[in-house]
Amino acid sequence: MDHHTMDHAAHGTTAVKCSMNMLWNTQIADTCIVFRSWHVSSTASLVGSCIAIMALGVFYEYLRAFQKSFDNRIALALVASGKGKTRAPRSGRSSPDDEDAGLLSGRQIFRIPSTGTPVPFFLRVVRAALYGATVFLSFFLMLVFMTYNAYLISATVFGAALGHFIFGGTINIDALLSQESKGMACH
Repeated sequence: MDHHTMDHAAHGTTAVKCSMNMLWNTQIADTCIVFRSWHVSSTASLVGSCIAIMALGVFYEYLRAFQKSFDNRIALALVASGKGKTRAPRSGRSSPDDEDAGLLSGRQIFRIPSTGTPVPFFLRVVRAALYGATVFLSFFLMLVFMTYNAYLISATVFGAALGHFIFGGTINIDALLSQESKGMACH
């Protein structure tokens, strides 16, 4: 018995044993989900964990839909305030100023082209926080997926699908047909 296990045994508890699988599995007992403290020890705790994971998947889709809605509200407010005019896009050609700006000149040569309307600072902070929460939750669900546990993977996928069904009931056809392909993206 190792020291950690002996300490728990002396206090009348047993150490949490987390099994790690790198292959598809249907193990129930001793499965730990992301944290040692999220320990599955019975069928009931697995069912509860699957429900929690499905809720996280639904919440993830809610956050994505809320982000779009929030952006739409910002856009409408900017247009209503008269600040919603977009800037004319720059041509693809470089200007003489760009050609004179070198690495040794100290001038910024890697500018992000600004073709949109500036968003007020506070709203940028809120948008960044929403984006950060969405990215965090997507990676958290990825870690759940990486348990390779068939039940937990199914809960992740089912939760995301249910959330998409609930919060993805409409599409903007014009926006979808006018966008270029998004390419490979993980979220």
